[in-house]
Amino acid sequence: MEPHADDEIIPMDTGGEEEVPPQEPPKILRLDNSVVNRIAAGEVIQRPVSAIKELVENSLDAQSTSVNVVVKDGGLKLIQVSDDGHGIRYEDLPILCERHTTSKLSKFEDLQSIRSMGFRGEALASMTYVGHVTVTTITKGQLHGYRVSYRDGVMEHEPKPCAAVKGTQITVENLFYNMSARRKTLQNVSDDYTKIVDLLSRFAIHHINISFSCRKHGAARADVHSVGSTSRLDAIRTVYGASVARNLMKIEVSENDKACSDFKMDGLISNSNYTAKKITMVLFINERMVDCSALKRAIEIVYAATLPKASKPFIYMSIILPPEHVDVNVHPTKKEVSLLNQEVIIERIQSAVESKLRSSNDTRTFQEQDVESSAASQMVIRSDYTQNSSQSGTAGSKSQKVPVQKMVRTDSTDPAGRLHAYVQMNPPGLPESSLNTVRSFVRMRRNPREAANLTSVQDLVAEIDQNCHAGLLNTVRHCVYIGMADDVFALLQHDTHLYLANVVNLSKELMYQQVLCRFAHFNAIQLSNPAPLYELISLALREEDVNSESNENDDFNKKVAETSTKLLKLKAEMLEEFFCIHIDVNGNLARLPVVLDQYTPDMDRVPEFVLSLANDIDWEDEKNCIQSISAAIGNFYAMHPPLLPNPSGDGLQFYKRIKSSGNPEDENIGDDTMTMENEINHGLLSEAETIWAQREWSIQHVLIPSMKLFFKPPHSLAENGSFIRVASLERLYKIFERC
Repeated sequence: MEPHADDEIIPMDTGGEEEVPPQEPPKILRLDNSVVNRIAAGEVIQRPVSAIKELVENSLDAQSTSVNVVVKDGGLKLIQVSDDGHGIRYEDLPILCERHTTSKLSKFEDLQSIRSMGFRGEALASMTYVGHVTVTTITKGQLHGYRVSYRDGVMEHEPKPCAAVKGTQITVENLFYNMSARRKTLQNVSDDYTKIVDLLSRFAIHHINISFSCRKHGAARADVHSVGSTSRLDAIRTVYGASVARNLMKIEVSENDKACSDFKMDGLISNSNYTAKKITMVLFINERMVDCSALKRAIEIVYAATLPKASKPFIYMSIILPPEHVDVNVHPTKKEVSLLNQEVIIERIQSAVESKLRSSNDTRTFQEQDVESSAASQMVIRSDYTQNSSQSGTAGSKSQKVPVQKMVRTDSTDPAGRLHAYVQMNPPGLPESSLNTVRSFVRMRRNPREAANLTSVQDLVAEIDQNCHAGLLNTVRHCVYIGMADDVFALLQHDTHLYLANVVNLSKELMYQQVLCRFAHFNAIQLSNPAPLYELISLALREEDVNSESNENDDFNKKVAETSTKLLKLKAEMLEEFFCIHIDVNGNLARLPVVLDQYTPDMDRVPEFVLSLANDIDWEDEKNCIQSISAAIGNFYAMHPPLLPNPSGDGLQFYKRIKSSGNPEDENIGDDTMTMENEINHGLLSEAETIWAQREWSIQHVLIPSMKLFFKPPHSLAENGSFIRVASLERLYKIFERC
């Protein structure tokens, strides 16, 4: 039966869902050229400083000897860059601001030998799409110059004759006038101008034969003003100040291995006396100012074990490589380059910086400060480090696709994978320590001695090299600290493997190796109050006989203390000269060596250390004597668990004291009326929390970075359970894949 035209058609019940007619795929359209060009301009010209960098590099390519920059409102209202270069030919003005017009190359193969700063022909074109550009130029031999304005890559009018001085002046007005979102994000004028000043300062200290100036529009005085100089150190003194220049050291590295690393680097790096809160790294590769985060991190690791806490270095480096070893076409703004054998080059430079810093430590000066303030600064740095690291991004990194079971989950610059991200760490208060009589920070520097040339020392160092475990060395050099598993073992990650590392054994061996490496070249820890050897040895002997109450034992201990004190006084000159252990004529311990910068040993272990020096040393044989003293120092400086129990977990019971409550007059009535309450000794607990927090900070920020730099793990550490692999992501992946 067919439905009548007037019949009402009742739709069927479809469960409340309406049928959606199938949609056609969206049509692909060709974008208009103006849209394409504006999108591209947003990538090349990211902010005013990007435009100035491109214009200054064009001036350098034009063989200028003077570059002047004027800025208004952080560069949004006005950017004016003037130079005295060779200028622009009249015939080239019509296509000057078209995309991909350049005088730097003609075919792609030219990129392999490019030496100019610019080469793409995009910068000026991009500026015309996001701002109003005016060019005034004159070439050699012309009677007058020409001025022309550009909009969207083309001339707005024919070039007009005008008066002009030698070179080119390019003016960019109303930058990002047609990109409202970008302009709103750049309203911090002072921040943008600071970036511009920093940019010109970096150019000024590299191109010392060119004068640079940078000033705000209408200002009488320039914020950057450098004149041609024959010395780079003078240029740094002019731009960054005398305080920076006087703390710089020259460094050079040269490699001529064509197959591995062929480069030359010369630069200036800050010494140990330089202090700053922010790292300054000026890097030029083949005369091009670039960033290299891998090289920057490698150098920061070296300085971490040398500079005072919370201080950052100043670094200037110029690296020259064969042009065919550098790929300059890897970033829209040419901010980064790709190097052939980059890892090898970075390793060579890192080693040179480390060697230079260690050889320059004899000029280091120190200021005395209280240990409590140092401890507080450690906790602040710990907090700041976590916050800053978590904000650091990895957007600039290029990563290849990796199988999921081989992905590395943590990054050394990002603590997101560490235990601290999951455990709330509240830094404890820092109470007044009971060890003030023997704790002090470094305040003197000894002059180096030639004793390090002793054959015995060289033999011991050679034994360390010969006994080094190659596989464990690679793991230590590239591991990432995760956190403490317990009081002794730390969790470390290397590649896709997780390890348990005994920090006591590792630090003991590291300190032993450092003593031999620094033999007769130590800094000194000056004890605020010299400690009598006799009392220290007596205290150590009493601790060994804590359960003995015999008077005969006391008499024996006195004789041992007297004999040991006399022995150490006889050996005082040798201990002072080779190990910086100073014992005065009265038999008082006055100074101890600095084995690892930024680290002060647990002074509670001084009595045990002095007793070890007196009884465990073979004073007859030179090599055995040096080895046993170095081992004793290594054991003393090792990061043992503090004597106070760890207040987290079961250790909290140690800090509870029993307190009785009830009426004392009724104590004879019966035991039921008396109650016992646990009360925590908050003062002792607070001190313990501080000590344990300091130890973990030292493990993460001092021990692990120092191991990466200096440690040569012996085979014994891989065999005695000091370094254990507990998990492998590949194996775990297979297990869960079967579940």
